[in-house]
Amino acid sequence: MFKNIFDFSNIKGDLTGGLVAGVVALPLALAFGVQSGLGAIAGLYGAIAVGILAALFGGTPTQASGPTGPMTVVSAALVANAIEVAGSLESAMGIILLSFLVGGALQIFFGLINIAGYIKYFPYPVISGFMSGVGLIIIILQIFPFVGLDSAKSTIKVVTDMPRLFTDLNWQALALGGLTVIIYYLFPKITKAVPSALVALISVSILAYFIKWDVPIIGEIPSGLPELRFGTLLTVDSSAYFMILEYGMVLAVLGSIDSLLTSVIADNMTKTKHNSNRELIGQGIGNMAAALIGGIPGAGATKGTVVNINSGGRTRLSGALHGAFLLAILLGLSSLAAYIPLAVLAGILIPIGFKIIDTKGLKHLRIIPKADAVVLIIVLLWTTFGSLIQAVGIGVTLAALLFMKRSSDIGEEGMQIGTLAGFDGEKPWPDETEFYEKNKNQIYIKHLYGPLFFGFTSHFQEQVKNVGENIKVLIIRMDRVPHIDQSGVYAMENAILDLTLKDMKVIITGLREQPKDLLTSLDIIPDLIPEDQIFPTIDDSFEWLKTHMKGIE
Repeated sequence: MFKNIFDFSNIKGDLTGGLVAGVVALPLALAFGVQSGLGAIAGLYGAIAVGILAALFGGTPTQASGPTGPMTVVSAALVANAIEVAGSLESAMGIILLSFLVGGALQIFFGLINIAGYIKYFPYPVISGFMSGVGLIIIILQIFPFVGLDSAKSTIKVVTDMPRLFTDLNWQALALGGLTVIIYYLFPKITKAVPSALVALISVSILAYFIKWDVPIIGEIPSGLPELRFGTLLTVDSSAYFMILEYGMVLAVLGSIDSLLTSVIADNMTKTKHNSNRELIGQGIGNMAAALIGGIPGAGATKGTVVNINSGGRTRLSGALHGAFLLAILLGLSSLAAYIPLAVLAGILIPIGFKIIDTKGLKHLRIIPKADAVVLIIVLLWTTFGSLIQAVGIGVTLAALLFMKRSSDIGEEGMQIGTLAGFDGEKPWPDETEFYEKNKNQIYIKHLYGPLFFGFTSHFQEQVKNVGENIKVLIIRMDRVPHIDQSGVYAMENAILDLTLKDMKVIITGLREQPKDLLTSLDIIPDLIPEDQIFPTIDDSFEWLKTHMKGIE
């Protein structure tokens, strides 16, 4: 079993990758801890527990896990609601930590029952709206700390309290926060060898310490190993069980989506395949352990994972070392972190909030189907100014209802609606048979049936990946595709981009009005697929191939 956990074949790369990922994670762990309302130490505890255990037991060898923006926003909402119910943070800790524990346990349950196979069906507008809402929450909640003031815990209260910015503003804190943002954005232009967030954190904090400016700081941070919080978990009143289950479920679902999306990115970078169910189990173990020591929950962190891979990390040892590095910081340097100004942490979190916002989805709002745009905007606003839990539920419900409406409309027109046929066993249509039999070692014809919507996108992408290495041309027949939604068009874009990077030509035939308009509006035509590779009929594409491709007859 020990061999199954540790692989020392890439020890040098894993040491470098783990160290660099740990350096990247340090300022984020402190900042997310403060954002959660539980303090910087809770962020550090969570980063250590999730970072080490998710790496050891998860299903993505190169994943670096820890507190993330989306998970922290949910945790902060939980902390605020729990305090409102219990009266104080100390009294609310049982509710908070038990919610974290339940979230981790549900992730393990998800992994055991293969729930990962269903998470991929979340509609893109829902995920986009939620993530953009989370980014806005982070930005809004950091406005007051950025200028040295205490902040309300809800976005609506922050917005209504805005006049106080002009009367009570701390110019010294604003200067430190502004300098942090400048360093965060400009330092990568000098070198990317050292993370700009860490440079900003250390340099501006040292400056603030020596010039003795009167700005709010993190304050005392406990040193040494954390204590187990079993006693706190036993103090929860049964009246809070529904809140615990509610937030536990949201943390479990969000943490699973967040982690699996990062796992896909890791797969693309390393050309490997992660184990989704094992990844959820590993994340659940890490989040349960974090709850037991008073840490905030986390998920697969995209930035840390990318840095880990780019620095040479290839096995789960790299992720575990990233967490171990943070543990060493806790044991040796935590007392120094007490002097970090809150404005500096806000200066790190605000740019991260902007990065979380899905600018791609928002930029295409006027182009994508109106139903998708409406769902995205509703989820975004509900996430930002309402309930995160309700936002996801409303978004999924709206997306499902709108899809049923589309399906009904198409059904009335006599269109076939069905799942995508797999490559294995898919037979040519009668008008393709002769040409296909002559050239089947070089071309593949993919048939799509019915609307390409959020329920079929991951299946479509998975099938496209299975195209043989010797294939030079993929013909996508869309004669029977009357409609594409936002999820579908982005799935096509990613699949086509992957194929063109492999020097494979992609041809589309039978493109109908709505899909063609959307692909053209988003510049997939002609940027990814030239207009001369779009044909009204399959016969036209065959004639073009005979003329432009050697060896095709």
